Amino acid sequence: MPTHLIIDGYNVLGKRGLVGPNSEMAREQLVQELLIYRQRKGHAITVIFDGWKQGLASERREHRGGVEVIYSKRGEQADQVIGRLAAEFGGSCAVVSSDHEVQRFARTHDAFVMSASEFEARLRERAPSKQPSEYRGKDAEEDGLPKRSAQKKGNGRKLPKKLRRRNQQLKGF
Repeated sequence: MPTHLIIDGYNVLGKRGLVGPNSEMAREQLVQELLIYRQRKGHAITVIFDGWKQGLASERREHRGGVEVIYSKRGEQADQVIGRLAAEFGGSCAVVSSDHEVQRFARTHDAFVMSASEFEARLRERAPSKQPSEYRGKDAEEDGLPKRSAQKKGNGRKLPKKLRRRNQQLKGF
């Protein structure tokens, strides 16, 4: 299971609609929520924010209660820092980004990938919730589970193997 979360900070804030020139307060709120999430789940967390347009000449790192905050240096995008960290940690990390290029790069290094909206839902959870059942009932359409065609063989109530594997990986988050 991935033990290190690498998060594209502005992707998560963008899902909330909080990215703008005065997003300092939104960044601080996200870091505070990540501190609570880290206490609840125990994962090492690194959140990266872009500094490529207005940042300092060198990369800036801060450690706050077990959450590492990285601001990329001027001229370097957060995506590049995330790629570098994904290559370093490989299969022992999970990358949170909605950028398809970052997701593809992370997958090539065996990192687990979550979209920002998927992680946002996990971050907002208060108590551990049960994962969708591996068996489908009458309400399969309401659960958002894919329908199986009548031509396929096998148990029609069982999720496809790819979805079962992904649900298993998501249990840790």
